[in-house]
Amino acid sequence: RKVLADLLLDAVPHIPVRDLETLTDHHKGLTGEALADALVRNAARTTGGIGAAGGAVAAAEWATLPLLVTVPLEVVVETVAVAAVEVKLVAELHAVYGIDIPGTGSQRATAFAGSWATRRGLDPMRPWTIPNVLGIAGRQQLAKRMLGRFARNLGTIVPFLIGAVVGARINHRETQLLGAALRADLSRVAAEGSAAAAAPMIEPPASR
Repeated sequence: RKVLADLLLDAVPHIPVRDLETLTDHHKGLTGEALADALVRNAARTTGGIGAAGGAVAAAEWATLPLLVTVPLEVVVETVAVAAVEVKLVAELHAVYGIDIPGTGSQRATAFAGSWATRRGLDPMRPWTIPNVLGIAGRQQLAKRMLGRFARNLGTIVPFLIGAVVGARINHRETQLLGAALRADLSRVAAEGSAAAAAPMIEPPASR
């Protein structure tokens, strides 16, 4: 499972993430919850398509009686591809909710991978919760999450195109669940940030 986590961490710095202005332009002026709806819907459609494609490839290989040792590699590729799509969704949902994560591109990518693994939003008000480099616990959480996705994606190797249906449904559902969990947490983080920004500054007592 460590290999799966390492593959994702190698990939995430290269994932193109759009800012809020670009997202709004690409979605014909949508903002707020409507924009978040569109992002989750499109990501679920994409991951469902990856699952369907993986299942179709597996069905074709079963038809030609391949060496079954090749099948797990296809599931690894599918798992990393699906996770990459979902990490992109995580990053762009942060933009939609107005939550700006500091750091370099690589540091931000690592932080979003951690957010994907925990299904929790990143909170700039609590910078110690934003990992620039995943520690042992963070990597274990990421590895556990990747292994779970790998196990679910094993359904795509069922022969005779059944795997294509299974893969599409599983990926579509999991991406929707991720989007729902993350949006709920990001709404909380955004609300707390707005409340903190609106709170009046308390002047220290004047010295005598």
